[in-house]
Amino acid sequence: MSDINQETPRDDRYELFVQCLAHHEPDLRRFIRSLLPTPNDVDEVVQRTAIVSWRKFEQFDPQTNFFKWAAVIARFETLAYRRKMARDRLVFREDILELMAEEGVDELEVRRAEQDALEKCLKEMPSKQRQFITHAYTKGVNIAELAEASGSTAAAFYMRLKRLRHKLMDCVELKTIQYKEAS
Repeated sequence: MSDINQETPRDDRYELFVQCLAHHEPDLRRFIRSLLPTPNDVDEVVQRTAIVSWRKFEQFDPQTNFFKWAAVIARFETLAYRRKMARDRLVFREDILELMAEEGVDELEVRRAEQDALEKCLKEMPSKQRQFITHAYTKGVNIAELAEASGSTAAAFYMRLKRLRHKLMDCVELKTIQYKEAS
């Protein structure tokens, strides 16, 4: 694809950029977090990455993977940031950081595939089983109270939950393997 600037009006490019960045920002943040020690450092580099990504967005091909493209920018921004912070004793050497960045992109793709697989597997479950497992993992829910409300003992509830969890885990693993094979 040629330059986005020539093919797409500025407002459309801006909208596309914002959509891509909003969609991938959590993964970019996790990627950058794997390379930096503090949340403040992460916030700073995420912001720098967004600015540089917008400045270079005309070079981005919308037919390619935005996350991978932005992760390269994030890697360079992280390196630049860490060079500025080099006086800190806890800073990794650049070769270590490069290795962590390469592994981080791969790891995030695997986590994304696992998350997608989990969502698909949950949708494929019978609604009663899906509700059961969803309620059991809702924040603030007391399992003993949930068991009592469902008319079973805590032990029976935990056993049913364990079986469903294993069923769900098997489904996620199968779908993740299928994803890896398709990639």
